[in-house]
Amino acid sequence: MLSQSELKTAKRSVLFRNVPDEMLLNLLGDSHKRKVARGATLFVQGDPATHMFVILEGCVKLIRITPGGEEIVVAVYSEGDSFGEAVALKGGQYPVTVEAVQDSVLMQVETRVVFDTLRSDPDLAVAMLSSTFSHLHELVMEIENLKALSGAQRLATFLISLAPVEDGPCSLVLPYDKVLIAKRLGMKPESLSRSFANLRKQGVSVKRQSVDVEDIAQLKDFVSDDV
Repeated sequence: MLSQSELKTAKRSVLFRNVPDEMLLNLLGDSHKRKVARGATLFVQGDPATHMFVILEGCVKLIRITPGGEEIVVAVYSEGDSFGEAVALKGGQYPVTVEAVQDSVLMQVETRVVFDTLRSDPDLAVAMLSSTFSHLHELVMEIENLKALSGAQRLATFLISLAPVEDGPCSLVLPYDKVLIAKRLGMKPESLSRSFANLRKQGVSVKRQSVDVEDIAQLKDFVSDDV
């Protein structure tokens, strides 16, 4: 049984944001929570896609393993994010492996239940399309950033996404370790260190997991330069 705070977290997800409350309660009544310890695998690439997920607590990474054995981080999702919708509805196999970055609690929704709800109310279909489009847009933007932005600009974009303000000074905490951040941004750990060093000129200082930014607007200008 989900608590009220967990229901609110689920409602924050793109997947359920536009779903009417009554329908959401009925849908989630057939779901269950799944606890995943840090480092544990939720499912592996090639497993049947039978469920979709919303993160209630914690953080997970979506990875693919290259033929050479290299781990590529496709995405990192945290509290309030959803994943697995599109492939689960298609009824295929998961194209990625999902591993918990932190001790996590996920809401696991069976695809069969979602299909039953879709037959009775099209509002959920609209929400599903919105969620799938949102994930697609994120992937397109990431590909664009990898091609168009320098390492320091990609890091600046990442910091901007974490900032609690639109401009002016702020302090923030990196949500996961720097090795994962480097993989998330498509660079080596040593390249991430150089990127942090390059951002000092833009008013960014880092100490372990804490980051201070003199002016978020200045970072935004830096990202837009020569793009």
